[in-house]
Amino acid sequence: MAADTSAPLIAVTGPSRGGLAPRLLVTLGLRLAGARVLALSPRQTRLDLQLDQVDGVVVTGGHDVDPVLYAAAPEVKPRYDPARDALESAVIDRALALGLPLLGICRGAQLLNVRLGGSLFQELRSRRRHTSNRWTILPLKTLRLERGTRLHRLFRRSRTRINSLHNQGIDRLGDGLVVAGRDLDDIVQAVEMPTRPFVIGVQWHPEFLLYQGHQRRLFRILVRQARRHRSRRLPSR
Repeated sequence: MAADTSAPLIAVTGPSRGGLAPRLLVTLGLRLAGARVLALSPRQTRLDLQLDQVDGVVVTGGHDVDPVLYAAAPEVKPRYDPARDALESAVIDRALALGLPLLGICRGAQLLNVRLGGSLFQELRSRRRHTSNRWTILPLKTLRLERGTRLHRLFRRSRTRINSLHNQGIDRLGDGLVVAGRDLDDIVQAVEMPTRPFVIGVQWHPEFLLYQGHQRRLFRILVRQARRHRSRRLPSR
């Protein structure tokens, strides 16, 4: 069956190797919401032309963000991917310049914050008092959403359960971002940009929680905003 070329096209970033399951599930969430998907990795070329053709962006999870990007010295044993840092930094910068709807997941939320001038905690274990530092795709951690934020309205609840697969987190907020959610240790779990229709970063992995309606809604609203962007980019004749 031929692809519906009228559907919004969402770019999904990822590493050159590995990370297949999260990207497949992100793709599933987007396609269930009615979008087409363009995979981007550090092997891609002519990024400027590709982003001029897409209607939204998802920056997926993965390796830690290199602290050199926010002018800090390494505090932990590094697990960095410089080629991916370079690609996704360019993707985020271009997406913001073009006004594209953007969802950053885990590492993607952290890099979004860094590109806007913020910084990161390089480890979270020492900052936890009420929650476990254990990684799990199961929704075992409590998210407290800030009232009045876009994410609070989107999820239609003040608390929900999320998963956790990260060892770094947002410290100083980037320019234009506000905190949309925290966990029980007050660690930032979600940020958003109120001045944009859809620029959201989440520390959890909603692609592993597609069986929950409010997590699917995150992808659905992204696609809705991408469709609106597409209609402005390609006006009806």
